Amino acid sequence: MNNNRNFLLAMVLSIAVLVGWQFFFVNPRMQAEQAEAQRVQQENTAAVDSQNAGSSPVGGGGGAIPQAGAPAVVLSRDAALAASPRVAIDTPSLSGSLNLQGARIDDLRLKNYHETVDDSSPTIILLSPETAGPEAYFVEFGFVGDNLGSLPGPQTVWQAEAGQVLTPGTPVTLTYTNDSGIEFSRQISVDPNAMFTVTDSIANSTESAVALQPYGRVVRHSKPEVASAWVVFEGLIGFLGENGLNEVTYSKIEDEGRISPPAVNAGWLGITDKYWATALIPDTTTGFQPSFRFSPDNGGRYQTEYLGDAVQIGAGETRDFLSRTFAGPKVVSLVDGYESSLGIHEFSRLIDWGWFRFLTRPLFYVIDWIYNFTGNFGVAILVVTVLLKLIFFPLANKSYKSMAKMKNAQPQIAELREKYKDDRVKQQQEMMRIYKEEKINPAAGCWPVLVQIPVFFALYKVLYVTIEMRHAPFFGWIQDLAAPDPTSLFNLFGLIPVDLPQFLMVGVWPILMGITMFIQMKLNPTPPDPAQQMIFTWMPVLFTFMLAAFPAGLVIYWTWNNFLSIIQQSVIMKRNGTKIELWDNMKGLFRRKRKEA
Repeated sequence: MNNNRNFLLAMVLSIAVLVGWQFFFVNPRMQAEQAEAQRVQQENTAAVDSQNAGSSPVGGGGGAIPQAGAPAVVLSRDAALAASPRVAIDTPSLSGSLNLQGARIDDLRLKNYHETVDDSSPTIILLSPETAGPEAYFVEFGFVGDNLGSLPGPQTVWQAEAGQVLTPGTPVTLTYTNDSGIEFSRQISVDPNAMFTVTDSIANSTESAVALQPYGRVVRHSKPEVASAWVVFEGLIGFLGENGLNEVTYSKIEDEGRISPPAVNAGWLGITDKYWATALIPDTTTGFQPSFRFSPDNGGRYQTEYLGDAVQIGAGETRDFLSRTFAGPKVVSLVDGYESSLGIHEFSRLIDWGWFRFLTRPLFYVIDWIYNFTGNFGVAILVVTVLLKLIFFPLANKSYKSMAKMKNAQPQIAELREKYKDDRVKQQQEMMRIYKEEKINPAAGCWPVLVQIPVFFALYKVLYVTIEMRHAPFFGWIQDLAAPDPTSLFNLFGLIPVDLPQFLMVGVWPILMGITMFIQMKLNPTPPDPAQQMIFTWMPVLFTFMLAAFPAGLVIYWTWNNFLSIIQQSVIMKRNGTKIELWDNMKGLFRRKRKEA
């Protein structure tokens, strides 16, 4: 009975944490964030405008990044693209264009990713021009300095040779000469994936030395339409040298307006979504001051920026600056590859592995490695489940053996309880004597469940966070392991063409999970307490409805794990001469129902 209680407690607590946060915290938080955003728009406008007023104008200096106001005219995305001169971008992974006004990267589509599982659906739009209203999301690099004329900034129109196309094999060169005679040459290159390299060459043709500060910024005019869940971070992010990982949520930056961590000599910063990110990697030859901003005008502007240390360029001297920006999907192998090949410290933290990354990352790598052989992430999850069963087989074997001995000792324990029902101390002493003689560990029954809980959480994180699982098919109707089972018992699995509320979307795999959970629980003796009987009878039904809203890959894992546990427990119980209670419990259940009727 203690084993049953341990099992119930461990399962209920672990699932309750996930489900409670998923259904009772996320939705209220979304509503609270919307209300808070409206409040901040009214209360913080004056403060932010004051900050912006103190910033230098375009082409100015004094160590302040030029802050553009809200666009005077909001256009459709297509109209915004047509309103400025551009250079096309075409790589195996990206398509779009480079805006010659400001030399902004503000038009990017991800060729290999679609909005839905249907490959004919539109590809994902990552970046859009500033005049595209709420869709605006762009990257910009420039310079500031004192009394140097008009320096490259948001309004600078760069010159480019006609017919240029930015591809992995053909960089684009832009030029600009300001009214003080300082010549700027900017070469922008891109690899086949998602990394842009910006190399600025500055020739000082004046008769005196000049001091310039490079800057870069990522600006977004709205936060994601679908608010993030507690299991994954979305917002302003940066790994800033000794300051480590900085994660600033949208609600936090809306409250504070501006956050400026200490200046550092190395790192990266940007804005991250669940599956996509845009990050700046400043020039490592100089230090820089990172900053996170929010401006409430025009529906809100979220900004991640850095301002580099001042660099002296002597008369007749030329100086180069190298910066990079990542704009694309957060593919694990891609992000890890940039970290190692380009020396970007802790760039893998762009993916939110969570506090238990020591478990989550290895689990993903194992699944991904098996996927390379199977070609199906669902099959890889099934194989990983078997491997985990083999790894923990000695522990589970010992646990199930102890459970079998516990079951065999139940008649003696029942006799003791009756004999010493008025003496609880003596009853416990005699029970411990039996446990010692029979080599029974009363707590052994909960170990298989306790081992399963961290794996459950880690797999949930992997399915929810990694883009590799997005739109990853299994078999049949499961075309996205990261989404819930799309079928439902309540419309006869699609035979009745009706739209159902989410809580009634109980598909085939959640039902199979509930059945296997029910069978596993019926392997053990029926609890004598009527209240516990009711709990153990209805708990599989409750879990079926709760897990129906979770990623299908997680439900498939849970079902397969239950099935393997049923086989393992049955074999061990049979070898130990313990009666398997499944059929007796099933008969008793129906017999009791007939009696009640």
